[in-house]
Amino acid sequence: MTTGPDDPRTGPHADPHGDGSARSARSGRGEGDGRRNRLDLEPDTVERDLVKLVLTVVELLRQLMERQALRRFDEGDLTEDQEERIGLTLMLLEERMAELRDRYGLRPEDLNLDLGPLGPLLPRD
Repeated sequence: MTTGPDDPRTGPHADPHGDGSARSARSGRGEGDGRRNRLDLEPDTVERDLVKLVLTVVELLRQLMERQALRRFDEGDLTEDQEERIGLTLMLLEERMAELRDRYGLRPEDLNLDLGPLGPLLPRD
């Protein structure tokens, strides 16, 4: 048996699960009220969600840099001037992060993604 491009099992819009879920996802209609699979594309929400994602990545990097700096402080790898500059830089970055969170109505815990069985992305204080 040969199949062609118009065959719903193999064509460009094939339903790999055979249950209509691919068609529903493409059309934005799911079971029930028809809104379950729709994306919320409100400009304010998209901007806030993008800011949340970016701030989450920056917060992760900030915490990693802070841990690295503490390790280097403990090992005595830094001069006094370097310690002061790193400390000041980390404090300024933390202040700026707080300002950006406030601007977009985010709390620190909003930046901590739940990775399911792996637990949270950021350590909880």
